[in-house]
Amino acid sequence: MFDRLIRFAREQYRSNDFIPLHAPVFAGHERAYVADTIASTFVSSVGAYVDRFEREMAAYTGSPRAVATVNGTAALHVALRLAGVQPGELVVTQPLTFVATCNAITYCNAEPVFIDVDRHTLGLSPSAMEAWLTESAQVGDDGLCRAKSDGKVIRACVPMHTFGHPADLDGLVEVCARWNICLVEDAAESLGSFYKGRHTGTLGALGTLSFNGNKIITTGGGGMILANETLGTRAKHLTTTAKQPHPYEYVHDELGYNYRLPNLNAALGCAQLEQLEAFIASKRELAARYSEHFEHSELQFVTEPADCRSNYWLNAVICDSKEQRDALLKATNDSGVMTRPIWALMNHLTMYANCRRGELANAEWLEARVVNLPSSVLPKEISA
Repeated sequence: MFDRLIRFAREQYRSNDFIPLHAPVFAGHERAYVADTIASTFVSSVGAYVDRFEREMAAYTGSPRAVATVNGTAALHVALRLAGVQPGELVVTQPLTFVATCNAITYCNAEPVFIDVDRHTLGLSPSAMEAWLTESAQVGDDGLCRAKSDGKVIRACVPMHTFGHPADLDGLVEVCARWNICLVEDAAESLGSFYKGRHTGTLGALGTLSFNGNKIITTGGGGMILANETLGTRAKHLTTTAKQPHPYEYVHDELGYNYRLPNLNAALGCAQLEQLEAFIASKRELAARYSEHFEHSELQFVTEPADCRSNYWLNAVICDSKEQRDALLKATNDSGVMTRPIWALMNHLTMYANCRRGELANAEWLEARVVNLPSSVLPKEISA
């Protein structure tokens, strides 16, 4: 079975060499735009490509504002500040995520609360969140949601759209509204994914994207905050060291961050964004081929949720057991076809082991079984 998968992957990428999990593609105007920034001398945090990248990303996602940042973690950190997260407060999130989600919460000196995921989305479960809140929280006369045990404010909720598959946003929006919790979407992996016709990252109060080198488009490093006009203006201020506009004086009116995306990186992003829909079409074609390949297999291919369009950033299969998962990982990697397990659950990491959590049966089940498969854009899409 594993030999057949290895042959299949090599056929898709037309290669007998090492096949990476997800490689960037530079087949457009990347060199020209980056060279243009060098010629202009505006290679740092101010420049025409930063403005253009923000403007075009807002238009693509349908967000009123988009604010570029140095990476996705910085974007999420500032988004949580804008959501009002204060030191000592609680933020609901999922344990099945990349560590940056929880790190950003901790940068605010807040504490993650781990709630289970749904198996069909791999994202935060509204029903599990509702159950935990009913048992462990209450909304006071002041309208704030607090933990019953110690009165700590539960300020925000951060679902993550795993591998580009949208979480159950209708359910999460409803639960957050009922409990007066701010919804902040970690859409780092889901650029180009739509939930019932709306781009991920635009259904909550705020959303964030990532353009790391392994994402569907890349700026080398980079991120984006999606917000309304008011919060977007605040995001821009905080990420530019909270500096007040002035012809020459340095006036900073609050604690800010040097989280600006350099113009050099934004130029790369503009060229990549021009190719995004072609990348998605290729990746969805690859996903369809994987789905057909696994149709009569012991391995279950992970498909997009109903009423969604996923970017299929990383393709994944669910194995029957951890033993089968480990055998698959060894066979493929030994053969030069890169596969990866899903992340270790956040509550299994030392720094988050003592955080509050609900029952995590689905997350634990998935942790033991999920394997990511090679997911780069297919070769036919990268010919010059």
